[in-house]
Amino acid sequence: MNPLFLAHGSPMLAIEQNEYSEFLQRTGAALKPDAIVIFTAHWETEAVTISSKDDEYETIYDFYGFPDELYQVKYPANGSSEVAALVGELLTGSGIPVAYDHERGLDHGSWTMLKHLFPKADVPVVQVSVNPYRTAEEQFRIGEALRSLGSRNILLIGSGVTVHNLRMVKWGQEEPESWAVEFDDWLIGNMNKRDTDSLFRYEELAPHATMAVPRAEHFVPLYIAMGSGDPANAPKVVYRSYQFGTLSYLSVQF
Repeated sequence: MNPLFLAHGSPMLAIEQNEYSEFLQRTGAALKPDAIVIFTAHWETEAVTISSKDDEYETIYDFYGFPDELYQVKYPANGSSEVAALVGELLTGSGIPVAYDHERGLDHGSWTMLKHLFPKADVPVVQVSVNPYRTAEEQFRIGEALRSLGSRNILLIGSGVTVHNLRMVKWGQEEPESWAVEFDDWLIGNMNKRDTDSLFRYEELAPHATMAVPRAEHFVPLYIAMGSGDPANAPKVVYRSYQFGTLSYLSVQF
């Protein structure tokens, strides 16, 4: 079960039928995981915090100003305290402190995509927080600690966006801005070369890094997913497009 970094984009993804939602539907139909562990850009904590519950999650609408239809969507997945405990054991075994949360629901970094991937909500979900202030290498090590999840038929998903600067979006523009493409090209090139040293130094080496990643919360799930992949597997770009000129939907399997 190869880990994935998936772009969650706009919350409207949950109710849209477009090329990307169709990609998610095809992807989910081809996968049969026993559980999902998803790192979401919309849950930030200092320590890695793991949702640990067995009952149904609340659907959190952590956004404003969208159509009423979006606030009616439910994603009634259950959690798994057993898988949460496994994630915690793997992380603490690698020297990474964890905390557990027994109440929080699924935020839109999780459910807007999961609704298309597994529409029946019949796969247990364990949601995990991110800390954008950790270094890129520390994010990678979090993923590395969870590398064995794939061999247990557990799907790890990093949910974020590589180019995410809402001040730079071009509403209505279909063609991507060149700087956004160049940033993603740099990422893809260095992932293909397995040049983690350069990837860990993206802030100083990647073109347009400050514009692409003004704040790292949406970016770090990429490094977690990357770290959790089998080093014997070549990274594979499974989807790529842009919305509003700059918002990247680059998605990668590791």
